[in-house]
Amino acid sequence: MTTKQKKQPHPARAAAALVPLLALALAACGTQTKDGSGAGDGSGSVRPDVPVTGVHWTVESVTADGRKTAAPAGAHVTIDAKGRARGNFGCNHFSAKAAVEGDTVTLTDTTMTEMGCPEPHQGFEDALKTALTGKLKAELNDGALTLTSTGGDTIRLSEQPPAPLEGTRWTVDSLLAGRTATSLPAGAEGKAFLVFGKDGSVRGNLGCNQFSTTVTTEGSTMTFGRVTSTRKLCAAPQMELERALLEAMKGKVTYALDHRSLTVTAPDTSGFVAGAPGERAAQGHPKK
Repeated sequence: MTTKQKKQPHPARAAAALVPLLALALAACGTQTKDGSGAGDGSGSVRPDVPVTGVHWTVESVTADGRKTAAPAGAHVTIDAKGRARGNFGCNHFSAKAAVEGDTVTLTDTTMTEMGCPEPHQGFEDALKTALTGKLKAELNDGALTLTSTGGDTIRLSEQPPAPLEGTRWTVDSLLAGRTATSLPAGAEGKAFLVFGKDGSVRGNLGCNQFSTTVTTEGSTMTFGRVTSTRKLCAAPQMELERALLEAMKGKVTYALDHRSLTVTAPDTSGFVAGAPGERAAQGHPKK
């Protein structure tokens, strides 16, 4: 009786058979779910970068040392694809190196303008400048971005579209005197505003009295017509603001529209800065 020997697999064929099995195992280790988490414990996953570049982020508030402070109009930050962050701290403009890796945003080498700022703008600017430095953990949720520093300070931002000159309610939030921005007289905050119409009209409030006038724009200049207003007598702070705005709206002035901030400057370098309310505030969600 002849005994048949069991045929052993060829080593090369056995190795070839293992290749697809190994590939499947490696693919399983690196599998990502839709939210960026990997299969199992996720130790082999690669999280995608948080999509923060190319967006104008309006700063809503800063919470530092447990104290939350609402942002003044104009505070914002943008990060481009070339690794630069630019924006406004609430008074001064800034630029910095930026890197986005996964859910971490790192800002370094910050430079800024040196315009004198009134309170509460200066206090907010100092808090934002400190918080918006170094490594920041980014969390994006329904158009709202939260950046958290290693020290636990948080910056809340929202994605806001630019505001057009016409049809927007521009609320005056500071006065200009050369390179210095000054706060509004105490008690006059939030009272003065302008609305530019498509027909060349301007109407609003000077801080005390309602007013109307005409305007023509050409390039970076606008020319105001004769201002007519009501003749109500108000407290000293409102009247002081009213006089400043009337001086700033005499004849031909220069203006700059920066996303949701409007700056009007008279030939003598006096003027004012006005901001458009964020969409969340306009929809009944005021900034706290």
